[in-house]
Amino acid sequence: MHLRLISCFFIILNFMEYIGSQNASQGRRQRRMHPNVSQGCQGGCATCSDYNGCLSCKPRLFFVLERIGMKQIGVCLSSCPSGYYGTRYPDINKCTKCKADCDTCFNKNFCTKCKNGFYLHLGKCLDNCPEGLEANNHTMECISIVHCEASEWSPWSPCLKKGKTCGFKRGTETRVREIIQHPSAKGNLCPPINETRKCTVQRKKCQKGERGKKGRERKRKKLTKEESKDAIPENKDLEPSRETPEQRDNKDKQQQKKRKAHDKQQKSVSVSTVH
Repeated sequence: MHLRLISCFFIILNFMEYIGSQNASQGRRQRRMHPNVSQGCQGGCATCSDYNGCLSCKPRLFFVLERIGMKQIGVCLSSCPSGYYGTRYPDINKCTKCKADCDTCFNKNFCTKCKNGFYLHLGKCLDNCPEGLEANNHTMECISIVHCEASEWSPWSPCLKKGKTCGFKRGTETRVREIIQHPSAKGNLCPPINETRKCTVQRKKCQKGERGKKGRERKRKKLTKEESKDAIPENKDLEPSRETPEQRDNKDKQQQKKRKAHDKQQKSVSVSTVH
């Protein structure tokens, strides 16, 4: 009886040692696969490592490797950074880097913005735009060439000469049009927007209200001259003297001569009366 109990005890002891060794070997395998694995991670990580950062992400987050010097660490983001595109898989969502000439992309075959020196066309980044397209250096895209467009000509203007429509036989008439689409860098240039040609009309006299430009100027000068005459006072004695000093001296001398001649005449009359 005692022998049976002892044998059973050793059997149970050996079994427990076997279970312990299995658990220890499994722990060693996990440590070899993920050294310093922690379940209490931050920043959206589901599992992480002190050395490698995030090893897996929480649902709907993207896993991406960031380089810090010579080292790469895993991070979990809600959206992929510039230069990467996101792909969702059943077991993991990850960010993948765009092509070298692409700044932002939708997937590996479709770029949405190119790096400096490249032009975007249909999801590709090109050194030069294809034939029939031109480079837009502002948006860095290949765009269609735009040619100039002009409206229809306006009707010809009345026949004119020096700004009037009468008093002549030969004059000129003009028509115009507008630019409705300006050209791009490689587009066709715009045509002239005004055109003039000679015209002939039956000569007719200008009516009083049909004076030309020169006639209006003559009329204005005449009115100005008449207004200046009206502004001169009628009493000439009130006008300021415009005589020069020399003229005033000559005038004084003449008046003195007249007085002397008058005095001499008076003396001669008085002498004849005494005799």
